[in-house]
Amino acid sequence: MMESVLEVPGARLRHFVRGSGPLLVLIAGGQGDAAVNDALATHLADRYTVLTYDRRGLSGSTTDAPGPTLATHAADVSRLLSALTTEPAYVFGSSIGAMISLELTTSHPEQVGVVVAHEPPVIQLLPEPERAVAVQDLLGVEETFRAEGPLPALRRFAVFADIDPTDREPDVEMRPPGPEHLPNAEFFLTYDTPAVRTHALDLTGLKDSPARIVPGVGANSSHIWPHRCARLFAEELGLPYETFPGGHNGYRFRPRATAERLHQVLAG
Repeated sequence: MMESVLEVPGARLRHFVRGSGPLLVLIAGGQGDAAVNDALATHLADRYTVLTYDRRGLSGSTTDAPGPTLATHAADVSRLLSALTTEPAYVFGSSIGAMISLELTTSHPEQVGVVVAHEPPVIQLLPEPERAVAVQDLLGVEETFRAEGPLPALRRFAVFADIDPTDREPDVEMRPPGPEHLPNAEFFLTYDTPAVRTHALDLTGLKDSPARIVPGVGANSSHIWPHRCARLFAEELGLPYETFPGGHNGYRFRPRATAERLHQVLAG
């Protein structure tokens, strides 16, 4: 595995490359840094050149610019891809990572061959009163963060997203929180959660995109609104959706099964 840092406007992006084959970038959800995708990347590296990275403001990626938008994050991924390949890449993103991957697909369509967007929180597609519930869930997390701090806010987030660490493969170890955990959570809750809540995808641009777009849902998450968003997104674009192992965080808790399913989808 090779670790590098790329200078981009307003930030330095720490990223990692491993494996060989066509380029596949993994974009984590939540406050996840590159390490959250380590297990998934390891299971894919025999078939792909896997790129993982810390989003700006997280762990080894610094930023001195104003609060990032999803367009900022998409531009960062675009610059990482440009540094590594001239060919369209495979992209897999989950949750906010799925939103970033879709923003990348509309802003830099020439860089994306296939994008797998796992449970993107496309709140704009939810009918009322479901949309109001989703917005209030995110506002509630932001309010809890301001009133009580990052850990209670993350616990509230885990409730509505039904993050279940017990739904995992037997050899998946839950890392104890490191020194980056609280700063990452604070950055995510300060900037990225409001960015997701207020962002509107360019659905027309996605419909016109030359990329192959694959909406994904969790096998065990049909009761949460991000799953509902993904199905409505598939319906909006007139596409089938693909089911992946586990719940909203299946890529983290079921990396071996997710890698096999992702390979099936990409090869499909």
